[in-house]
Amino acid sequence: MNELSTYSGLTVAIDKSAVTEGYMPGWANDFETEALPGALPRGMNSPQKCNYGLYGEQLSGTAFTANPPERTWCYRIRPSVKHSHRYKKIDVPYWKSAPNVDPDVISLGQYRWDAVPHSSEALNWITGMRTVTTAGDVNTQVGMASHVYLVTESMMDDYFFSADSELLVVPQEGRLRFATELGIIDLEPKEIAIIPRGLVYRVEVLEGPCRGFVCENYGQKFDLPGRGPIGANCMANPRDFKAPVAAFEDREVPSTITVKWCGQFHVTKVDQSPLDVVAWHGNYAPYKYDLRTYCPVGAILFDHPDPSIFTVLTAPSGQPGTANIDFVLFRERWLVMEDTFRPPWYHKNIMSELMGNIYGQYDAKPQGFVPGGLSLHNMMLPHGPDKEAFENASNSNLGPDKLENTMSFMFETRFPQHLTAFAANEAPLQDDYIDCWTDIEKKFDGTPGKK
Repeated sequence: MNELSTYSGLTVAIDKSAVTEGYMPGWANDFETEALPGALPRGMNSPQKCNYGLYGEQLSGTAFTANPPERTWCYRIRPSVKHSHRYKKIDVPYWKSAPNVDPDVISLGQYRWDAVPHSSEALNWITGMRTVTTAGDVNTQVGMASHVYLVTESMMDDYFFSADSELLVVPQEGRLRFATELGIIDLEPKEIAIIPRGLVYRVEVLEGPCRGFVCENYGQKFDLPGRGPIGANCMANPRDFKAPVAAFEDREVPSTITVKWCGQFHVTKVDQSPLDVVAWHGNYAPYKYDLRTYCPVGAILFDHPDPSIFTVLTAPSGQPGTANIDFVLFRERWLVMEDTFRPPWYHKNIMSELMGNIYGQYDAKPQGFVPGGLSLHNMMLPHGPDKEAFENASNSNLGPDKLENTMSFMFETRFPQHLTAFAANEAPLQDDYIDCWTDIEKKFDGTPGKK
């Protein structure tokens, strides 16, 4: 039984027997949903005439011959060609795309930032994006960019889509609503959203000001990681990803659509809302995911596992076993290893690691890595615990210990991440971060058996 409801200007039909609070569970499922009864064709994709006078249209997220193909059939009030007109190039100065190598900025180094402060300026989803790093090349569809968003106002009759990338959104403060062509996603801290390439949406502030992080993925889309010997359970379970039910707007009102295409921004004016998909079916859709449902796995006898054990999502590259991007989560968990240095060890990595703190304290850096803050350790640059973390972990009583009140993440990529001018000159960079290792002492004196 479908129950009609209206919010955010969209009409939504919720099948109470199939969904929970307007979402459908499952990762990469072939969903089907309709906001009006009978709007979704049965047994075929493209009937000669669609019910309600709708137009059938396919949104493809992969090439037609990809295996498996990722596509969604949409049944909409107007075809998308009615939501596209002449384009005018606009400047979005703080949103950068790779390649973006500033000759006056040194990206080689270990960097950490305090939380980017909110501005007194009114900022929406587009104007409030602040790029921190870029990697790869948006034109050849490899690599990524990392951003901090600062949002204080809703987009009003303004819409956006990226032809360049899918966006992984990690809120840290405030609540947002993503009103998309395929339905509505409400998002708050401790949740994430994945917005596919090419999907049109509007971002509204439910509770502000809003701040968070964005990983812009130029390459192959995010997928669940291979589990190998871990087996079918724990980590991120497919059932905990939620796709929205169909929702639509039928509003004749002057609107703008901003498009990010090959790193440039263009705007077009249309006479109606583009969020007019009444029904859809397919496997190319936006998702939300509650990070509190992530079940970590780890060592239960000795040694500290590689951080890859905490991978939530991975975007593959052309090189097996080496990701274009990994999204890794460090949340509350038990530490029980015997005779083991339990925090992350000192290391150099072929991958470049950008970390963000959602809340709490990170175990390898008890001081300085604040909620809302970021750190960057580029490829093959050494990093690891500061002296306090090292001494505490080397001398503590190794009983079972639970890490409480902690949630941080990592955007890890095979490419070097280049700092933007904003990250180098305007963001609150901790100039003394590199000094956190200066007081580490030499302990070696040649005495056999000394520990």
